[in-house]
Amino acid sequence: MADDCPKCEEGLPPWLATFADLMSLLMCFFVLLLSFAEIDAIRFKKMAESMKDAFGVQRDVPVIEPPKGTSVIKQHFTPSVIPEPSLIEEVRQQTTDESKPELGQPDGAGEVDREKAAEVVREAMLQEVAEQAEEIRQALQLEIEESLVSVETEESKIIIRINEKGSFPSGSADLNDDFYGVMVRISEAVANTPGNVVVAGHTDNVPISTSRFRSNWELSSARAVTVVHALLEDPNVDPKRVSVEGHADSQPLVPNDSAENRAQNRRVELVIQRGSDTEDTEVLNFQ
Repeated sequence: MADDCPKCEEGLPPWLATFADLMSLLMCFFVLLLSFAEIDAIRFKKMAESMKDAFGVQRDVPVIEPPKGTSVIKQHFTPSVIPEPSLIEEVRQQTTDESKPELGQPDGAGEVDREKAAEVVREAMLQEVAEQAEEIRQALQLEIEESLVSVETEESKIIIRINEKGSFPSGSADLNDDFYGVMVRISEAVANTPGNVVVAGHTDNVPISTSRFRSNWELSSARAVTVVHALLEDPNVDPKRVSVEGHADSQPLVPNDSAENRAQNRRVELVIQRGSDTEDTEVLNFQ
């Protein structure tokens, strides 16, 4: 029986060469299809997630923005010594190209998110301003009870208002000797509170004309300068934060129709400005 069985020829069978050619042609065919195809980034991401457990080629990477692109095949080939990113790295990369619309995001969604972020920053800033104003009130509690100083908030501003009572003699820009102790505590409060400081002088509407002051403009400016000099005696106060303004009677708190109201309008205000446009922009960029 063994002698009747035909002997097989040595080497690979002839049909295997045809099979190998067919597989090579099929591979080239699918590569050409892939090169002409347009990639859907969302579908590609879903497909990659479904295959990551089976093939282990995709790992979890936190994504802030969806991938953006049109094709996974490199459009141009240039030989280079430095290796270029692989296909998977290109798809996973975090893009910052804002000129293309984000996939899967409705129109205007990015603007809404920025508005919400700005509102959150603003609310946090106002809360911080309120807390800092309360700390200043506690530091100047005695002066507030004696009506020498008042502390208020206006949006993102903290206003430390120095009344003329006890601070300046009438028609003078020289601080009373007893008030320098108050200025020391005010300087400490300003040094511990961030923001630019505008020292603004105000008067009533009664005109003044002396050898030293030609008008209320000079008187209000001189009083503001005097307060700044007392403020900068504290080395912790940065002079670059401070500026001086004189408003005369142009910004009264109350109408100048009585002696009590005119006395209330004669004041020097230290306005600590928080939440300026520049500061808001820096916070948003940081976020």
